[in-house]
Amino acid sequence: MKACETCATRVEIGKNHRQTPVLQRAVGLVLIYLPLLTFPFVIISAYLTYFHLRMMGARNIKTLGDFIPNRSSHRYDLKSQITMEGSFKASLAQSRLFWILNCTWYCPVSVALFEWHAYMVKIVENWWCPFTHANKEDYREGAIDKSFWHIYPEDAVKLTPEDRDNPIWNDEVEK
Repeated sequence: MKACETCATRVEIGKNHRQTPVLQRAVGLVLIYLPLLTFPFVIISAYLTYFHLRMMGARNIKTLGDFIPNRSSHRYDLKSQITMEGSFKASLAQSRLFWILNCTWYCPVSVALFEWHAYMVKIVENWWCPFTHANKEDYREGAIDKSFWHIYPEDAVKLTPEDRDNPIWNDEVEK
């Protein structure tokens, strides 16, 4: 099998997992679920960002639902869910319900929530700050028609050509 060409540097985790003590892995398992306590704050922050954009006049903003994978795309349901042999007797890896909750709710919703929020923050950044920097190309997902600086001709002329003519925040420029 060919290595992933689009992957920059892979994180090594699988190579080390079996050598990691069971107690350390158990603590790590708890640590992955503690961020659930922050979900209400992340959801509030995401919706505040969404409503900020709407109040600024933004339209065609993707919603959280656009980032959540369709349930029919999941391979398993509760009856067909596979499980793993646990590292210890009471391991949650042996429970179908554990994997269903992880794989159809926690993981996809977590990733979707943070991707949606990041997408909107990129839009906010492109709206308020059309100034190029080393990572600005990564904001292309949040491309907009015009930045705040582009809506007033007297301000647009102050921008450098690179900032004024960037297709990420100026739809009048050829891509």
